[in-house]
Amino acid sequence: MSVESKKLSRRNFLKSSLLGFGSIWVLRQGQFTNLQEDDWVENQVYGRVCEGKVNLYQYPTINGPILGARYEDNIVPWLREVVGESPGLALSRRWVETPDGYIYAPRLQPVRHLPNEPISELPEISIGRGMWAEITVPYVPIVVSNPPARAPWLLENPFPRFYYSQVFWVDDIKKDARGRTFYHAVQKWGYGDKFWVSAEAFRPLKLEELSPIHPQAENKRILVNISYQTLSCYEDIREVYFCRVSTGAKFDAYGEAIDKWATPLGAHRTWRKLISHHMSGGVSGSGWDLPGIAYTILFSGAGQSIHSTFWHNDFGTPRSRGCINVAPEDAKWIFRWSEPHIPYDVGDLTISMPGGTVVEVYE
Repeated sequence: MSVESKKLSRRNFLKSSLLGFGSIWVLRQGQFTNLQEDDWVENQVYGRVCEGKVNLYQYPTINGPILGARYEDNIVPWLREVVGESPGLALSRRWVETPDGYIYAPRLQPVRHLPNEPISELPEISIGRGMWAEITVPYVPIVVSNPPARAPWLLENPFPRFYYSQVFWVDDIKKDARGRTFYHAVQKWGYGDKFWVSAEAFRPLKLEELSPIHPQAENKRILVNISYQTLSCYEDIREVYFCRVSTGAKFDAYGEAIDKWATPLGAHRTWRKLISHHMSGGVSGSGWDLPGIAYTILFSGAGQSIHSTFWHNDFGTPRSRGCINVAPEDAKWIFRWSEPHIPYDVGDLTISMPGGTVVEVYE
């Protein structure tokens, strides 16, 4: 399968320029349902279906008429978020209005289409030639540059993709016969797979984006409330940041209590931080294998961490395998603020005793 670079064509440029005041009317006519890559409008908010199948309802409740279904990686217009009814054992009441009905918000990753101008030369930094880069389009096809594929997520997926907000290290650039630019993306810690990816999907991260926040502040602490599914960053007694999170799942799909996925209670010291991480674990059928997880803060010897999440939008509900899932923008702020600071050209640091910022998990 060849990688197809999705440049903003003249047709799409004109379309994005002319939508203007009529954009809402067009969306409500359903003309952008099941959007393909050529239909994505720059900077438009979309929802990426991040589960195998989701239903569209006439009203924001599962008790109303079903109008249709959308499937994993379908891209739908995100008109607005509304409050509806919680389905089943779910806690969230958030729904997304689309032109064709309502979809339960936790099953849609909020994304934008922000294509980038490719660069021709990679920067030279202390560890050599390369840069950190973030995916800024809903998804992009990838090609393994060093086959055969090794990671489970690749072996199980005939059409692998990278997704909005994932972060990778880029160490090479090439152009094909048609003049399209591709970046060579690698996961520094993982199974060793490497990829060629359309350069327009990547936004290079700047040094200042990873600079420390409030580096002179004393007594920094991260407090995670299991009962309310919240995270707060404190400097002494002053709360300086707050967000919703998803901690370890308490019940399985059948409502049975599960203890093995609980987020460990108590005070823990941060012992490792990574700008991007490849996470895998569990057993066949209930395991996970996820590359490009940005802004990871490990605080438990069993591997639990605070990290960016792109595979669900259910913050405020326990649903992880023990980690603390946070939205990408929250993960980035917490990563920069917490101690110690991780330099751009290091990317990964195992912290010596007594460790970094305390993560206190309580009920």
